[in-house]
Amino acid sequence: MYKLISILVLLPFFGFPQARVSSEFIDSIVNVSMSKFPQAGIGVAVIQDGKVTHMKGYGITAAESGAQVDENTLFAIASNSKAFTTTALGILADQGKLSWTDKVIDHIPEFRMYDPWVTENFIIADLLTHRSGLGLGAGDLMFFPDGADFTVDDVIRSFQYQTPVSDFRTKYDYDNLLYVVAGEVVKRACGKSWDQFVEDEIMDKLGMENSVGIFQNITNNTNIAYPHKTENGHIQQIDTYTKSDGSLGAAGGIYSSVNDMSKWVLMHLNEGLYGDMLADTLISKKNHQELWKIYTNIGYNAFGGGIYNNHYRGYGLGFNLRDENGYTIVQHSGGLPGMLSMVTMIPELKAGIIILTNTDPGGLSILTLTNEIKDEIIGAKGLDWFEWAASRLNKRESEVDSVVNAVWAQVEKVKPTKLDFKQYVGRYKDDWFGEVVIYQKEDHLWIKSLRSPKLKGLMHYYKANSFAVAWDYRDMDCDAFAIFQLDENGKATSISMKGISPDIDFSFDFQDLDLRKIPEKLFEFGF
Repeated sequence: MYKLISILVLLPFFGFPQARVSSEFIDSIVNVSMSKFPQAGIGVAVIQDGKVTHMKGYGITAAESGAQVDENTLFAIASNSKAFTTTALGILADQGKLSWTDKVIDHIPEFRMYDPWVTENFIIADLLTHRSGLGLGAGDLMFFPDGADFTVDDVIRSFQYQTPVSDFRTKYDYDNLLYVVAGEVVKRACGKSWDQFVEDEIMDKLGMENSVGIFQNITNNTNIAYPHKTENGHIQQIDTYTKSDGSLGAAGGIYSSVNDMSKWVLMHLNEGLYGDMLADTLISKKNHQELWKIYTNIGYNAFGGGIYNNHYRGYGLGFNLRDENGYTIVQHSGGLPGMLSMVTMIPELKAGIIILTNTDPGGLSILTLTNEIKDEIIGAKGLDWFEWAASRLNKRESEVDSVVNAVWAQVEKVKPTKLDFKQYVGRYKDDWFGEVVIYQKEDHLWIKSLRSPKLKGLMHYYKANSFAVAWDYRDMDCDAFAIFQLDENGKATSISMKGISPDIDFSFDFQDLDLRKIPEKLFEFGF
């Protein structure tokens, strides 16, 4: 891969230049990680001094096949796709087709937020910086679990029905759906779908030969990592998350490998330049600087603090930004069911770390591996990250199990309770999520979403007018409470919901639903 400059220079491992972090060290910590945290497969790439110094796959792509992960295995990078969306917009800005300060309604006239003034003043940068005023993961239930029929048009219409939790541009709350809108801006500005633009104008140019914008675009390539989950320490393969129309692509649709992602990271470390002798420009330096400029403050301490003496944390355009040991850290993580990723860059050292996994939960695994490598690169004496992760995992599991087990113990305790289900049965509608049906089947009450078919589950009586819903969907833990509000005659008029587990993924935003009962004369049951 690299030529020897002198026969007197001996590389410490095959094909890679000398570096602070050796392949032997990386191999050792991956082995420790896989022994402590059950993982199917992991891909790791490390860049130091502007050169790839380690690139390797570990474990298996799928429990069902046992195929081995290598540097070209494709993983879902999930929310690390967001930086491709912001880079795409930067390229279009270079081409004069838009600017970061363009109003969204100038590109998508039908776009509506929860307030007319916010709608009128919402600019492209606001789509990318998690400062909309909406809550964490607002509206994600349209896409989680997969299999729902919501479209980009539904997303564009949904925000007017959401309730803000803060004033516009005053608070950081991570969102996905506004990146879906950003993908639509790309499409309307250039005439190509988001995934086609990213493949043509970014991946092809950087030589990311195997990467695709969305899973459906994978053809003639069987080197694919499939998602897994762990239960009681055992790894189980689960279904691949897909969105049939590709509408979630701009927020989290890309499949890539550590080999391809290293080319992506090198371009960023070179401020938009790539190719032989860095003679080609993907995105101008001016617009690349916008990507790494803090737009939304998350935290600031003028005196510094913590193990890295941190001073600031913020969000740019598709990237998290903070300081550690005097260095700027540019980072983003990503997660889909059974798939996790983390990309980290240290611009001043021309260093990068890419970790891709295909097992959930694996967040502590990718964070631990990243931090162990990063600390070596920046010369930090941080924590024993493996000990920290094991302690945190055990404590969190204990807390979660305590809460969840208490709920289901209460359900068992009140099972003999006889209820008149007629007061609950009916159709209920939320303005952005659509209808759910509460119906009786034999001696049980059931709930079913009409637009998200995987959200169907048995309702177990819990307390008062509340039920614990055990969804048929089990790839992620997303069981929820359904709490009925009754009128003066004891008839249900509405439902509110919230997750049971304190560790539920934020994309199951049941708490954002406002389900109002539809008068029976307006429909006929089809069950």
